[in-house]
Amino acid sequence: MHPFKPYKTDETGNAILEILATDAKAAPSDIALQLNIPEAKVKKYIAQFEKERIILRYKTHINWERVRNNEVHALIEVKVTPERGIGFDAVAEAIYRFPEVSSVYLLSGSYDLLVQVEGPTLQQVSLFVSQKLATIRNVQSTVTHFLLKKYKEDGDILVDQPESKRLPLSI
Repeated sequence: MHPFKPYKTDETGNAILEILATDAKAAPSDIALQLNIPEAKVKKYIAQFEKERIILRYKTHINWERVRNNEVHALIEVKVTPERGIGFDAVAEAIYRFPEVSSVYLLSGSYDLLVQVEGPTLQQVSLFVSQKLATIRNVQSTVTHFLLKKYKEDGDILVDQPESKRLPLSI
């Protein structure tokens, strides 16, 4: 695996990316109006971002806790023996190729990788850890944390909030 090359864009490109990160459904015409630039220019930026894999996909963030309240999520800390010349990349790749895995992060600290796993039952997630993850070459140990409740994810509050009793303050 090779590290990504840094990608430079200008202020307009950054502004387009910020808008799309907040609203994946934002139409190029709406973005053009917000930024006061031609729609064709927005489309050109977006096409380039897609080609360069800066925009990987367009995604709707769904509060699955309300729809699938029986799905099991786990965060697994993984201690790894890095391989000469490739470090943690080969183990990370072996892990992220499993369909049960939704995210893999390289960490500093006591553990090397943080793996997020999703499954239909606690037993299936546990079997994934014991039969697939723990048996990967160079995996020394794992610690599994099952998520009990999500309060906030990707910047979105997932729990219902009562109306504030405080009066708004204006200056």
